[in-house]
Amino acid sequence: MDKKIVNVVAAVICDDYHKKTKIFATQRGYGEYKDGWEFPGGKIEAGETPEDALKREIREELGAEIEVHDLIDVIDYDYDTFHLHMNCYWATLAGGELKLLEHEAAKWLGIADLESVEWLPADLSLLPKLSAAMQTS
Repeated sequence: MDKKIVNVVAAVICDDYHKKTKIFATQRGYGEYKDGWEFPGGKIEAGETPEDALKREIREELGAEIEVHDLIDVIDYDYDTFHLHMNCYWATLAGGELKLLEHEAAKWLGIADLESVEWLPADLSLLPKLSAAMQTS
């Protein structure tokens, strides 16, 4: 049987798009992967562009407005019960402040701290690209 494909978007919110020194990570507060760390985001709804979905999800989960920048990577990952197809974008805060409406915890991580949290497997695979971007900016 084919696994269900779940199409999601994730925001790698950074402190400064041109000089990335910190990125924002959130800890899931619910569901099968509760307590795992991830980049905030969620499912793309019918008729939404990935960018619109990301702005809506961040508004719902963190109560803030973001500016969506370029696509970092598209990650395909097979979890036990579904296949995750995740578009990951750089983003910056455009308005409001980040509040934890659905997550248990959150942290701003510098390049040295990227591996200090227990990332969910799909999000973990993004770290090499992030550390490369953070080193070169």
